[in-house]
Amino acid sequence: MSVGRVARLVGPRRIEVATQEYGAPAPGQILVRIVACGVCASELHAWEGPLAEYPAAVGHEPVGVVEKTGRDVASFEAGDLVTGRFGPSFADLAVVEVDDLVAVPSGVGASDAMGEPLGCVVEARRRTPVGIGDAVAVVGAGYMGLLMIELLGISGAGRIVVIDPRADARAVAVEVGAREALAPEDDLPAGAFDVVIEASGTQAGLDSATGLVREHGTISILGFHQGGDRSVDVETWNWKSIDVVNAHVRRRDLLNDAIRRGLELVRRERIHPTRLLTHRFPLEKVDDAFGALAAKPEGFVKAIVVNERV
Repeated sequence: MSVGRVARLVGPRRIEVATQEYGAPAPGQILVRIVACGVCASELHAWEGPLAEYPAAVGHEPVGVVEKTGRDVASFEAGDLVTGRFGPSFADLAVVEVDDLVAVPSGVGASDAMGEPLGCVVEARRRTPVGIGDAVAVVGAGYMGLLMIELLGISGAGRIVVIDPRADARAVAVEVGAREALAPEDDLPAGAFDVVIEASGTQAGLDSATGLVREHGTISILGFHQGGDRSVDVETWNWKSIDVVNAHVRRRDLLNDAIRRGLELVRRERIHPTRLLTHRFPLEKVDDAFGALAAKPEGFVKAIVVNERV
């Protein structure tokens, strides 16, 4: 029997840390010691609440170390650094199905190895048709948008323009590969882009994407839309004859393959996720981590909750 802390959402903007016992992993399972877990905007609406039922599990962007393996598990052993999409991962420990784990390659450190958001962006890039030299606009320079800009820069895009209301976020976007950085109130080049990647998860982002994309271009929706309905100008979408890609991934096999591909790019130093981790919090301060995500103080890109130094 192992004992560890676990954070659970118990009310609007209120997370409590409790102690939990973990039995030995069953066949096909692995006990993972969580090193760190990213704070994802997809859980922000749940944190703000209210939810229909509490407590709720939180955290799904972990990186950790294999502690124990269940019977018949031959692909991992104690001490392996692993990642994937599993939870609750704002915790010391998690019991995980082996098929939910991806091995972190040798030479890639824990801070570069939070595979779930990396895999989501890699799969979104695979599904978004960007031709050699295409003009691409990225609407939203949060963590996912910035990772996408890095991927676009190494995979054939021509003109890469970012649109974001925050001056500090626009500056980071230029550092990671955007050629131009504009604010929403600027004179945006209507109909100038072959591909527009909506990475803001907002109504305003969808509206901007509709205006920016050219006729017969593509809008790819990378942003996670939550907290209410969205509307789109279908008349304009029809008139422009655009393609629309829902760039999210739910299938485990597709996500895991994308995580492996992304980690290989990290290993080869083609992309650098660590430089986008700007705020670190201990497990007891998960509420503060979500608060930082909601407020986005100067210089904020990505918060992580850490159990060990990364």
